[in-house]
Amino acid sequence: MKWLRSTKMLFVTLCAIWVLGFYVGCEKDTDGPLSATYSDDVFAGKGYFLSASLDSGKAIHLVGDTLYLQLGKMWTFSNCALKSINLGFSRTDSVGWIKPDIDILVTDKDCSAPYYRPDTLIKQIVRDEDVRGVGMLKVQNDADSVLDSILVRRGSLSKDTFFIYMDSSFADAHNYPLRTKGKDKLGQPTIIRVLDSLTPREFYWRAMKSTCTYRIDMCKNVVPDTIYPTSWNLSDTNLVPVHYACADTDSVYCTKNKWENDSTDLGELQVRPDTIWHYSTYYMEKIPKCGTFAAFATAYYGVGQRVRFIRQLFSPGEDETFCGPSTGSQWMLYNLSGNKMVVDSLGRLDSLIKVWKNADIAPDTLIVDSAASKK
Repeated sequence: MKWLRSTKMLFVTLCAIWVLGFYVGCEKDTDGPLSATYSDDVFAGKGYFLSASLDSGKAIHLVGDTLYLQLGKMWTFSNCALKSINLGFSRTDSVGWIKPDIDILVTDKDCSAPYYRPDTLIKQIVRDEDVRGVGMLKVQNDADSVLDSILVRRGSLSKDTFFIYMDSSFADAHNYPLRTKGKDKLGQPTIIRVLDSLTPREFYWRAMKSTCTYRIDMCKNVVPDTIYPTSWNLSDTNLVPVHYACADTDSVYCTKNKWENDSTDLGELQVRPDTIWHYSTYYMEKIPKCGTFAAFATAYYGVGQRVRFIRQLFSPGEDETFCGPSTGSQWMLYNLSGNKMVVDSLGRLDSLIKVWKNADIAPDTLIVDSAASKK
């Protein structure tokens, strides 16, 4: 019994010591998350990034302007461990490579450590002596992944907003090729519509008996008044109800909704030939040699409309040695039907220029509300 009593006393004493230690430990002001490093720990290393963009998606960068480089998905251990970002530069032929190198320095400084730090924007002036002979800049990371690119040019950019009216004659395929007014010289943008091809096809149809159930006028002389469909079915035989009308135009034969069709009483099978007219519409403009469009947009495109154009034109300087990217040495063509630039392949550009020179000019066509602002 004495042994059991001694054991109980020892157990109670140990429990009291444990509870006292627990409360004393919880009362410490220095309690908190454990530090990832000790106070005297310092180590350096390399960070990395997974995304980058040059000039926020612009197509052309002018030498002498500020170049903006945005780095995203950047890992630097913590938000306060970034030591420096060094922009390494090298070139291969006419391509300049920007390869940012991220140095990190980790200390015992306490700060937030998300997996990726906030995006970083770097700006610098691209001087001509630094990129002489370079026509394109590309940015890559430490894994040699090409993340973005931008053209480098020497010259000027001009942004213009203007309207070109498309006359109603553009709706008639028999008028093609047809273009708006304009001359073969700089600053004369035009719209041209050309016929690409014809696709012949045939529809099959039968006449179907139709009886009027509510006559209006008991006219003596009647004439056939066949109601052809507004759209034809290619995969089946079309049934065309045959109605009648009074020969006297002042009389009404039947109420429109009082005709009853009889699909069991059909005429002979007949063929209706048809043709699909395939056409394309282009914006054409003669520009300075080796120039190009840095931006292009349209609105209100349609026949009988004033089509609005917003285009930014790059004009090369005297010391520029690179051309384009352009669809030709002096012509820019934009396919309004396909919403894309025309690539000069298989002589397509030369062919369209010849068609443009020989095309008829639409009547009553003019360019209005021209506004220009130069950068």
